[in-house]
Amino acid sequence: MGMLGNLLWLIFGGFATGLAWWLAGLLCALTIVGLPWAKACFVIGQFTFMPFGKEAISRAERTGKEDVGTGALGLVGNVLWFVGIGAWLAVGHLLAALLCFVSIIGIPFGIQHLKLAGLAIAPIGKTIVSKEQSAAAKR
Repeated sequence: MGMLGNLLWLIFGGFATGLAWWLAGLLCALTIVGLPWAKACFVIGQFTFMPFGKEAISRAERTGKEDVGTGALGLVGNVLWFVGIGAWLAVGHLLAALLCFVSIIGIPFGIQHLKLAGLAIAPIGKTIVSKEQSAAAKR
């Protein structure tokens, strides 16, 4: 079922938004300062192409301890990210969500776009895991 969802997802905006994440990664990679964000863009871009069956969770939730990205430096990184590129990616996902909500079949895809919009606002300190790993981390 997840594979069918991912194939339909590409039609309902997943392909375009995945490319947007990779474009953001390329823009970040052009600057030396943006290299940490560039890697995150490519990882989240891959997740954006095939999101069903996966989930973005906090690294602190997964490992049970804080690290550089989940503490104060992560907050600073997320603020810089949001001001630079994150707001544009979030708006793109919000617009795609609104278009998906027009049809009944598009509602699950619109919800996924809303989740990705939230991830676009603050990606630092997050990791992408399968739904099974996510459930195990929450126990």
